[in-house]
Amino acid sequence: MAATTERTAGTAPDENSVERLRGAFNRLGDQQKIIFMVAVAAMVAVIVGTILWSRQPDWKVLFSNLTEKDGGAIVAILEAQNIQHRYSDNGALLVPSQRVHEVRLKLASQGLPRGGMVGFELLENQKFGTSQFAEQVNYQRGLEGELSRTISSIGAVQTARVHLAIPKPSVFVREEQKPTASVMLNLYPGRALDNGQISGIAHLVSSSVPQLPIGNVAIIDQNGALLSQLKSKLTEVGLDPTQLKYVREIEDGIIKRIDEILKPMLGAENYKVQVAADLDFSQNEQTAESYRPNNTPESTSIRSKQSNESASVNQAAGGVPGALTNQPPVPATAPLTQPATGTTLTPPAKPGDIQGRIDASGITAPLNAAGQPVSTSKNATINYELDKTVRYTKQAIGDIRRLSAAVVVNHRKEIGKDGKPATKPLAEAEMKQINELIREAMGFNKERGDTISIANAPFTAVDRSDSGVPIWKDPENISYVKDLIKYLLIAGIVAALYLKVIQPSIKTMFPPHSKADGAAGHSGGILGGTHVIVGDDGEDEANEARINQYATKVQKARDIAQADPKAVANILKDWIGANAG
Repeated sequence: MAATTERTAGTAPDENSVERLRGAFNRLGDQQKIIFMVAVAAMVAVIVGTILWSRQPDWKVLFSNLTEKDGGAIVAILEAQNIQHRYSDNGALLVPSQRVHEVRLKLASQGLPRGGMVGFELLENQKFGTSQFAEQVNYQRGLEGELSRTISSIGAVQTARVHLAIPKPSVFVREEQKPTASVMLNLYPGRALDNGQISGIAHLVSSSVPQLPIGNVAIIDQNGALLSQLKSKLTEVGLDPTQLKYVREIEDGIIKRIDEILKPMLGAENYKVQVAADLDFSQNEQTAESYRPNNTPESTSIRSKQSNESASVNQAAGGVPGALTNQPPVPATAPLTQPATGTTLTPPAKPGDIQGRIDASGITAPLNAAGQPVSTSKNATINYELDKTVRYTKQAIGDIRRLSAAVVVNHRKEIGKDGKPATKPLAEAEMKQINELIREAMGFNKERGDTISIANAPFTAVDRSDSGVPIWKDPENISYVKDLIKYLLIAGIVAALYLKVIQPSIKTMFPPHSKADGAAGHSGGILGGTHVIVGDDGEDEANEARINQYATKVQKARDIAQADPKAVANILKDWIGANAG
């Protein structure tokens, strides 16, 4: 331990610190000096390297699987903007994690990465004198590239290739051919496209090429599976994904309503609900026309009525054929009998006049001119309106045919008499109340055939240790352990250098003083007028004694000030006056 010396005035100055260190260093041998310097340099290098390594940014992937052309363009932009970047072992381009999104937005504004495909920018630098065939080929290449970029923007699609077969236009209708298209999709691992997305891609390509029917678009994935026919096959067997999705939405809606009722009563983890919905997606249209007889006369209505009345006089022809026969008949003089029904007789105009008139079936003639007998006929046709009903019925799609609900309720948790947690089944009244609430929430209909099954059973504790990824396989834990091992390794190296090399060298350079040397130094200090405190322990004891003595004096001053404040005030005035003078 080093000795601290307090010299009085007139003594020699303290030894130079550099000279002391040099003398201490010279106590080491040549080999010890080399080892000590190497250990100090190594420890400093490790500490500085650790600090610099901890300040390195956290690298994240900016883009992966870049083509050489896109990679070169992106690197040129990063270097121009002084953005740190590097390549990983698998060829991915890395940038600092805090600048990933910023850099992606900047590159996207410049159309990078292009994915190794050319779009309509191919037409920006057309050379003078380019042939019509070359222009058509460049246009087709640009259209294919633009379609590939658009399809690649779909979340599940990693890359896409589009091939167009556009025939030459012909003036003959018989020789005209429709364009065709082929789309190759490379999907991300574990992802798939639904029928709506497949149909959307087909419509996108069909709408981008003139006169391209949607049936001429073929879509396959990286496995060679033909996706463009998937929808038609599902439709043929009656499996419509839209209908299945609608069924799932109905079931989820009913489960949500039951959850909102049971959660405040039982708690989120004390029940489980499942609902099965049977929906009718059949389409049925019916037209019915029915007739009913008109039973009551007052409720009948006449559509049309046609009546026909006729009258004729039956008179036989007589006389000699010839001109005389065509003369008007001689008025009859014989009396008439009772006329037929419907015949109206008109009496003579004058008394004694036997001539009258007859009016039958719209025929009016002098009575003496009418022959015997007179015949009449009357026909009537009446059409009545029928009681007709025309009914057109179209059944709604997606009607609920039957609902089935299954609910499991956990036992109530209570504290037993022994102070340990226990479970107890719910009371019958509570189960009945839960049953009624579920019926109302799901819209129970007995006539429809709905069913509800509620069970009260204790839940088994779930062992969550095996539910997820093991701790030693979690990527975050692996990264954390790797960083921890690195820091522990660095700390172990620094500790080994200090304990094995540097600390023994320091002990050699600054050897501890013996008791005899301490006593001699103490006596010599007294004789020489120098007060010497030997060792760290002695120095600490002396400092503690001085602090205690100072505290004792301060406490005495406080006691005197509290006992006689006036005397202390006079003393302070004398001090201030003496200092002012």
